[in-house]
Parts: sequence; C-alpha cells; structure tokens
Amino acid sequence: MGRFDWLLRIEQLDPVVDAFEIYRISATHEFPWDYNQSLSFALFRTYAVPSIGRLLAETGEFTQATQKRYDDTALILDAVQEHGHHSPQGRAAIRRMNQMHGAYDISNADFLYVLSTFVVVPIRWIDEMGWRRLSEHERIAGANNYRELGKLMGMKDIPATHQEFAAYLDDYEREHFAFDPGARAVADSTLALFTTFPPNHLAPAKLVTRFSYGLMDDPLRAAFRYPRISAFEQRLARGVVQARSAMVRRMTPRAEPKYARHLPNIRSYPNGYDVAALGTFPRAGGCPVPHGTEPA
Repeated sequence: MGRFDWLLRIEQLDPVVDAFEIYRISATHEFPWDYNQSLSFALFRTYAVPSIGRLLAETGEFTQATQKRYDDTALILDAVQEHGHHSPQGRAAIRRMNQMHGAYDISNADFLYVLSTFVVVPIRWIDEMGWRRLSEHERIAGANNYRELGKLMGMKDIPATHQEFAAYLDDYEREHFAFDPGARAVADSTLALFTTFPPNHLAPAKLVTRFSYGLMDDPLRAAFRYPRISAFEQRLARGVVQARSAMVRRMTPRAEPKYARHLPNIRSYPNGYDVAALGTFPRAGGCPVPHGTEPA
C-alpha cells in the first residue's frame, strides 16, 4: 500500500452515508495512537466541568477503580467503533452506556459537551500533532458518526457539523470550566494511571505527569489548579509528539485495524470480556432509547 492509499479510499466515500466506515479507517488504520491519546484527553477534559467531575468523584469509580473504569469506557466505545452502531455488539455497548447514565441526573447540555469533546479534541490534536491533517471528509464523517451515537443515547439538539460541535465546546468551556475538589481528585487519579501505561512506566512518574501538563491548554490546567507550565515546556511536549508523527509518516500504512482491546494499557480483562457486563451497575437505570426496533 502507498502511504496515502487509505486517504484516497476515504475520499471515494460519502462522509454522510459512509460516515462510520470513514471514521473506522481514520481511527484504526491512519491514526490509532493519536485517536487513543486524544480521546483519553477528551474524557479528561470533561472533568473540568464541575457538574461532570463532581459526579464522577461521587461515584468513586474514577478514583477507586481507575484502571477498570478506563478499560470499560475504552472497550464499550471500542465495540461501537469496531462493529457499528446498529450491530448486536454496538447495540449492547450503547445499551450499557444508557443504563449507566440513566442512574444519574445528567443534563442534556453536559451530554452534548462530552459528545463535543469526542468530535473536536481528536481533530485539534491531529491537526497540530498528527502525521498529516485530517481531511474535510474525515471531519464531517467524525461529526456524523458521533451524531448517530448521540441520537442512540437520547440526546437532543445535537450540533449538525464539526464546526458547530467546536463552537459548542468552546462556549461551554468558557462558561463552565471551574475548580472542584472532587473533579481534581478524579483528574489526579487519571494522571496517575497514565504514568503506568507502557512505555510511560519506564520514565519517572513526575516527568510523565509534567509532560501531560505540557499537552494541556492554559484554561484546562487553570480549572484543575495545576502548576503553570512555561511556553518552552509546552513546545517541548508537543514537539515530542510531532517527532513521533514525523516517523509515522515514513512508515508503511497499517493494513490491519488497531482497536482499544489491542492496547497494552487495557489490563482488566486478561481472559476476555462480555460487553454487556462492562461498566457499573449502580442501580436499575432506564435506557432512554428503545432497542427493540430500528430507529427511524
């Protein structure tokens, strides 16, 4: 395969009709590492909204069982990404998400913000530090892929384009980013987990944490009251990722897809797992979307 053959394939597809296939190619063939890192930071970013971070702290899952909660989130989303929203595996994964979320009083606005981070953060990460920029086909398809997920999770007033998702995210963060002790505890636990992932575990934990600070923007660090980072440290952290991308650009394209379940940082289920058993079961929660029939 030529280095840009996957991109040529993407450009032949329709970003609306073939949104899932375009997103799958982009996330598992072209940028599997970048999507994994950026989506991890996308989820991390949501903690800085107190209504989200505080709730996660109150459940105790992200502070007392951080590895399992990380794995469950990645594997549930992985099932949708690998098999599709309307496959048996995808429906089981979405049903699990709805059951977990249904146990809590979460606003539609917060749901839309989390969805927005999944659309926008990978675009911004890859555009700045990926081995190439995302094509407009990939941006449109990514937004449509997550719009479908949002619909199946019962969200209302979902942004229509990746530009609208970006505007929603930026406005929401300006209005809602603030410090919360519980959210800070969740963020600290997550950063501590990041230091144990290969190859991070080979470096001192304080250095890995400092490197993570360098990949955060100023408003995010300020919301958690993390230490100020010099402009040099920020450039250095991003430069390391960009250097990796420069090497990836010269590599042979990935023929086989790489999913979250293939990653060494997913460690809770060495003997396999059942998607329907992933996550938490705080109490019987209602699923806002019926799964007995195909949606209109």
